[in-house]
Amino acid sequence: MKLETLSVHIGRGVDPATGEVAPPIRMSTTFERDVDGKFSRGFTYSRADNPGRRDLEQCIAALEGGADATCYSSGSAASLAVFSLLRPGDHVVAPIESYHGTAKQLRDIVAPLGVRVSFVDMTSLSKVTAALSGPAQLVWIETPSNPMLNISDIQAIAELAQRRGAVVCCDNTFATPVLQRPLEIGADLVMHSSTKYFGGHSDVMGGAVVTRDRGSLAERLRDYQGTAGNVPSPFDCWLIRRSLTTLACRIRTQTANAQRIAEYLTRSEQVERVFYPGLETHPGHDIARRQMAGGFGAMLSFCVRGGRDEAFAVAARLRLITRASSLGSVESLIEHRASVEGPHSVTPQNLLRVSVGLEHADDLIGDLQQALSQAGRLTQ
Repeated sequence: MKLETLSVHIGRGVDPATGEVAPPIRMSTTFERDVDGKFSRGFTYSRADNPGRRDLEQCIAALEGGADATCYSSGSAASLAVFSLLRPGDHVVAPIESYHGTAKQLRDIVAPLGVRVSFVDMTSLSKVTAALSGPAQLVWIETPSNPMLNISDIQAIAELAQRRGAVVCCDNTFATPVLQRPLEIGADLVMHSSTKYFGGHSDVMGGAVVTRDRGSLAERLRDYQGTAGNVPSPFDCWLIRRSLTTLACRIRTQTANAQRIAEYLTRSEQVERVFYPGLETHPGHDIARRQMAGGFGAMLSFCVRGGRDEAFAVAARLRLITRASSLGSVESLIEHRASVEGPHSVTPQNLLRVSVGLEHADDLIGDLQQALSQAGRLTQ
């Protein structure tokens, strides 16, 4: 079945007892034992498993082409679940430019436990090769990266990592399985912040990790999920599962909008640089075209001429695009990323990140145009 069909039907069957087409919210925290003490119906306690969470996990695994998935209460909880696979003395290779929360986990939580962390430029295969000159247990890929939309070659990095016996995990939050399928080109794990495109409406938090195979990785993640207890609520699972039915439609419309906006921004005299892999001038365009077969995504960033203060001023003049963190929702959002990323940020001070929503592209371009044109008048 195609992705659109999977997103509607996996974990959303008609209830045989009532004929319900829309799945209910299963709120129970505990489940009845059989008379012999067993749980033949498959559920014991909602921290360990829940009917709604099982439906959501089956759907996400199917969308990514994986064998199993575990869901968590946030994207950060999902990334930490992957890092729980590491042990003292292990080595993880991670991108120097990525979501700052992931890097913070590696620096502040994982490294103090005795794990060696190497931050490298993942767009350079020679630098990845150098980082993998010795033993490594995990290679973390984020492509397109947050917030500068750098592109890493998943297949090439996976081949390098697997020669060293390292597990490869790809954060696929920006691309989603609509546009990019890392498990099919070498990754062992895929991680998502379900808060973003999976949820898609700025009203629910969640995270997920998908495994390519059923085996020790899947078993260890399942055990960690139940033991750590950082699981999503039944209502959160229901909201995300409901939103997945429209994932492909949303992503394709938002991606088309982003392409038009990126092309407009390249023509603006008030814009210094545009970061979007759909532009032929983007250094990772050819790799993105190969591994993002469905399109280049709905995230873009741009640098405003005039520096940090002018970037803030442009964002302040926007009327339709909302100044807020997060991404992947139906409404367009903009944010000055360097100011939230902390002292380790490598993001330019004049960069604004845009999560492109479902508004009409003409209206979004008009909003950016009026904000940027005022910048031009003020600097003349």
